[in-house]
Amino acid sequence: MEQYNTLFLGLDVHKDSIAVACAPDDREAEVTYLGPVGTRQCDIDKLVRQLQSKTPRLLRSGDLNPVYIPEIGDEAIQDLCRAREEAMCDQKAAKMRLKSLLLRHDISYSGKATWRPAHLRWLSEVVCPTPAQQVAFQEYLRAIEQHTERLQLFETELQEQVKTWRLSPLVEAYQALRGVQLHLAVTAAAELGDLRGFDKPRQLMAFVGLHPSEHSSGNRRRQGGIAKTGNGHARRALIEGAWSYRYPAKVSRQIQERQEALPPAIRDIAWKAQVRLCKRFRKLVAHGKHPNVAVTAIARELVDYMWAIAQHVQLPAAVGTERAAS
Repeated sequence: MEQYNTLFLGLDVHKDSIAVACAPDDREAEVTYLGPVGTRQCDIDKLVRQLQSKTPRLLRSGDLNPVYIPEIGDEAIQDLCRAREEAMCDQKAAKMRLKSLLLRHDISYSGKATWRPAHLRWLSEVVCPTPAQQVAFQEYLRAIEQHTERLQLFETELQEQVKTWRLSPLVEAYQALRGVQLHLAVTAAAELGDLRGFDKPRQLMAFVGLHPSEHSSGNRRRQGGIAKTGNGHARRALIEGAWSYRYPAKVSRQIQERQEALPPAIRDIAWKAQVRLCKRFRKLVAHGKHPNVAVTAIARELVDYMWAIAQHVQLPAAVGTERAAS
């Protein structure tokens, strides 16, 4: 019978090169430095050929898990989603700077600062104590307008690009869920890929980093907050969407419109999610849990329902639709 030996590789990845070292599965063996290689695909292929005699063929024996390799189109949508997220953060920071300036000079809006037409009209009439402060105020206001335009541009482009994206059926299906609007659905699909590649929802929760952290020693087991490992972009979007479950279960007009073209099985899953998650949020808060803790628990279960919905979606065959379970 052919014997297989494990070879450990260490990769120090830089912008223009990758330093490679290897060591056999023997604690007493010395580590061999193979030197730097390029970052192009041909350089990686050459390295693999050099290590073929040392690398075990464990995939054939079933000891290796397949990994998800996003296609060019998937990475393009992912970059667009992240650019939108950054634009939103920039807009939020710019608004905070303007509010801080007004607060320092005791200039306050009598209504609720929602950045809607009435609030914007009031801002256009603000007069600061000195010309220098007026210039600072106007520049802050101008920055907000620019970030708002950028954000609208990204959202419009995202809507157009998703129409021809191979994962668009998943995006449409996810929107059957409450709190999962277009930007969240696209972010989940772009960052996590085809959720059917996960055998169980628990694996997906761990991949997103929504599972509890653990600090155990001996017979003593301690669990803390969420691990926050994995994909932070998807995790933040899911927690944002989970806040909608603090209200009673209800199929609003917007949700009904998003569900019209979806099969009954997906609509049923979405309603079950509403009934359970809305009730669970109120129950957790009633038992003394902080709302932030409660909404994190809701986000963890929301991933479960998204996984269940993905099982009812048919996608066109494509390369790179599997992801490691570990």
